[in-house]
Amino acid sequence: MQLHLFEQVGEVVRAMAPDGLGVYRHKAHRRGVKVWYGPDKARRDHFEAQILPSRHLGKEQQALQTDDTFAIEIGFHAEFADEAANQAALDAVLARRKVWSKVLGDDAEAGPFLGNDSWRRLSEVWLGVDVEDPDLAFEVASRLVDYIESVQPVLDS
Repeated sequence: MQLHLFEQVGEVVRAMAPDGLGVYRHKAHRRGVKVWYGPDKARRDHFEAQILPSRHLGKEQQALQTDDTFAIEIGFHAEFADEAANQAALDAVLARRKVWSKVLGDDAEAGPFLGNDSWRRLSEVWLGVDVEDPDLAFEVASRLVDYIESVQPVLDS
């Protein structure tokens, strides 16, 4: 696996994201990248791209995976300690569906976080991803920017 994939994603997002959203921040690790705007410390409501463990996939989704591919989740996360705060953050985003649905389309799914039922998400899962694909960092970053451009203004309002 390409160890620096998500650091590349973070830098491409930095270059592609629109100006005027605040101070850009990202934290990359081997299995994902978190992106947020504002303080040094990562916000509990943020954008993320990450390799999704197969245990968080449905049986049909698991069947589409091979030993050489991964599932990647891309989108917005609310990861506050309080489940009600997570739902409130997601509800605020869902209330402004017209702002983001034209950009994100039907691929964006809202609901409990995959792997933690108290967190919330508006995200999509890409199946059968080859992490050695040289274009993957750009493709993931581009889609993450779609989420940032369409959801961050809702968070800021």
